[in-house]
Amino acid sequence: MMQTTDLRGIQPTRAAFARSLPRPVVDVSTAMVVAAQLIDEVKERGAAALAEQSEKFDGVVPESVRVPQADIDAAVLALPADVREALESVIARVRQATAAQVPAPAETVIGPGATIVQRWQPVERAGLYVPGGKAVYPSSVVMSVVPAQVAGVASIALVSPPQREFGGAVHPTILGAAGLLGIDEVYAMGGAGAIGALAWGVPDLDLEPVQVITGPGNIYVAAAKRVVRGLVGIDAEAGTTEILVIADATADARFVAADLVSQAEHDEAAASLLVTDSAEFADRVAAELATVAANTKHAERVRTALSGPQSAIVLVDDLTAAAAFSNAYGPEHLEIQTRDDDAVLAAIENAGAIFLGPDSPVSLGDYLAGSNHVLPTGGQARFSSGLGAYSFLRPQQVIRYDRAALGEAADRIVALSTAEDLPAHGEAVTARFPR
Repeated sequence: MMQTTDLRGIQPTRAAFARSLPRPVVDVSTAMVVAAQLIDEVKERGAAALAEQSEKFDGVVPESVRVPQADIDAAVLALPADVREALESVIARVRQATAAQVPAPAETVIGPGATIVQRWQPVERAGLYVPGGKAVYPSSVVMSVVPAQVAGVASIALVSPPQREFGGAVHPTILGAAGLLGIDEVYAMGGAGAIGALAWGVPDLDLEPVQVITGPGNIYVAAAKRVVRGLVGIDAEAGTTEILVIADATADARFVAADLVSQAEHDEAAASLLVTDSAEFADRVAAELATVAANTKHAERVRTALSGPQSAIVLVDDLTAAAAFSNAYGPEHLEIQTRDDDAVLAAIENAGAIFLGPDSPVSLGDYLAGSNHVLPTGGQARFSSGLGAYSFLRPQQVIRYDRAALGEAADRIVALSTAEDLPAHGEAVTARFPR
């Protein structure tokens, strides 16, 4: 079912492994032209373009793009008791863990009368994208909204694709989760056009532009975020899910197989990788995969994902090489199930989220761990992080010098401004000290 890539005997460097990384055939860059066109349509024609795109891509036109408050309230009341209890638990846990991500202001005293205060200022308005494709993601509502609220964002707009099954409305479970969090600005729109609407605003919907856009989505959503980056800030291009499991012969093959399948059920393009130093263990996992994949609800989708070029069982010489391969790949989700998990962890540099041991599956992080499941994909964990309060915060330095402190620094400022042939810089200082 899964291809096997044998990298034993290869020098375990990132350059060597980079040539052998399983990746999807289609990447985000291929969707850029289409995404840009859809965004331009929304920028130029607003709600009319959004309606056309909804009909084309979602098969339905919402009766009201802005969801009425009464519909949000009704969705909260309609939540099944067990789902509501689970969502409230997720909200509490994610809020608790996210609070640790907000730095306290810090003052540095450079000298007498000279201070710099480091403060972290939230953006005033954020746009949050919640996908609505092959599954329903109320958990993504929590993962997106809570960090923005913890950071102190005053204005939050949430968008999610209209659902044909519900007459063009946002899925009621997503609305219910939004209502539990106190979100009252929700729009039935999806895809690249929704990203454009958040970035540019839509006057005929009274939708004001945002400063930051976050949230996962398909390849066109990820491409759209790349298009508008610079006009607005984005978290990362959280696209189709990935799991990479580092395991040795001591791991439980059933657990590893179940974890690989759990992420493969998201999408036919989902990436599932096992990296191991044991060929015998690899064979055991492959055998378990055949059974687990055949017996799960979305078996056909799972089979397609596991047999695609983005999924593989990778054989390496040892766990040091396994960590090096993982660092080159930069997985969204990394599981470590070995005889010494902490030793492997010490060698890991690049990962969106890391799950240690046999009892910390990715599913735990998807829902109830308290960590955030909106994470970078496509290798972006090599240089960016998952969603958190910091995604909505900007560090700012507040400089305060009194006259004596400025006077003490004046000669050196003049010397540097003269060296850079920017004499007016120095003159701005000496103007304060007339002879």
